[in-house]
Amino acid sequence: MKKLSVKKGIDCQACLSCSIACSKAYFKTEDPDKAFVQIRMKGAQPAPFTCIQCGKCARSCPQEAITQNAKGVYMINKKKCVGCGKCVEVCPFHLVVLPEGAESAAKCIACGICVKACPMEMLEIVEK
Repeated sequence: MKKLSVKKGIDCQACLSCSIACSKAYFKTEDPDKAFVQIRMKGAQPAPFTCIQCGKCARSCPQEAITQNAKGVYMINKKKCVGCGKCVEVCPFHLVVLPEGAESAAKCIACGICVKACPMEMLEIVEK
């Protein structure tokens, strides 16, 4: 299974470079709220929260628009997605996004754009 992971032992500086790179790549805007990696507080320390590819989004989709590919990544088929938001509601980390005015939801596909953007090198794509 391929997924985005956070390395242990490195402190996040909450610079938002990962979130900004993600939102620019997918939504052509520097809006961290639209990113698939979110920086939130974990105790007293900021930390990146990433999609764990749990599949809850896929199981909740009435259109069967979310399927798992051969590498274990859950993908949203934009042609099948009707933008109902069920996947957004069930995501345990609130990382599936449905921006206002968008026709379909979107989520992390473990592309690595955020990995390259992180100056702390705390994100990585792993195969499990």
